[in-house]
Amino acid sequence: MTEPEEAPAQSSFSRPVVIGAAVVAVLLLGAVLGMFLTQRALNSSEPATPAAGSVEVGFAQDMSVHHLQAVTMANWERDHSTDPQVRQLAFDIQSTQLEQVGRMKGWLMLWGQPEQTTGAYMTWMTQSGGHDMAGMGMPSPGASSSDAPMPGMATNAELTRLRSLSGRDLDVYFLQLMLRHHQGGTAMAQYAHDHTSVAAVKALTQSILDSQGAEIVLMKQMLAARDAQPL
Repeated sequence: MTEPEEAPAQSSFSRPVVIGAAVVAVLLLGAVLGMFLTQRALNSSEPATPAAGSVEVGFAQDMSVHHLQAVTMANWERDHSTDPQVRQLAFDIQSTQLEQVGRMKGWLMLWGQPEQTTGAYMTWMTQSGGHDMAGMGMPSPGASSSDAPMPGMATNAELTRLRSLSGRDLDVYFLQLMLRHHQGGTAMAQYAHDHTSVAAVKALTQSILDSQGAEIVLMKQMLAARDAQPL
């Protein structure tokens, strides 16, 4: 009787490789979609390509940085939480915002602009528009890199604390940080939505407002269910 062949041992690094490939694929898909939408806009009757210092360029640069911190926090929560509901939320945030980052980086490539600003953050979003960053409890543009540079972002100390927690404490603190993160991000998205004439940017900012608005409501409910309050 022929002995059954043993299944080949799964490589210990196969999971990280698969995850890494998936992240690259999502970013590439977002970049391609971003370039397609922007190119279509440029071929229509839309205004000229956004220039450095414009709301569109500033938003794409700064919101990419903002989103990537959310992705970092969501990845940590997804990999270290044991709460299925919070883990699902973290996965949804990571997936959605990573695709949006790819789209914004695609725009910047097509517009001939760097992926990140070379100056202070948030110079495209003026206080005269009714979004006073100081009123959100946030540092002004040009703050130290050890602080949160944009509305809602976590500081290095807060990220360190998040990584030190486990169980319910981890889940609650993640929800608190991400709720504040979303609130800051929606303020940025609202300003860009109200001040852009580029259809692709208006569409993305509306999508951010819709998805993060729903997640804000959900996170408040999840905190209340865990006898916790927002920060």
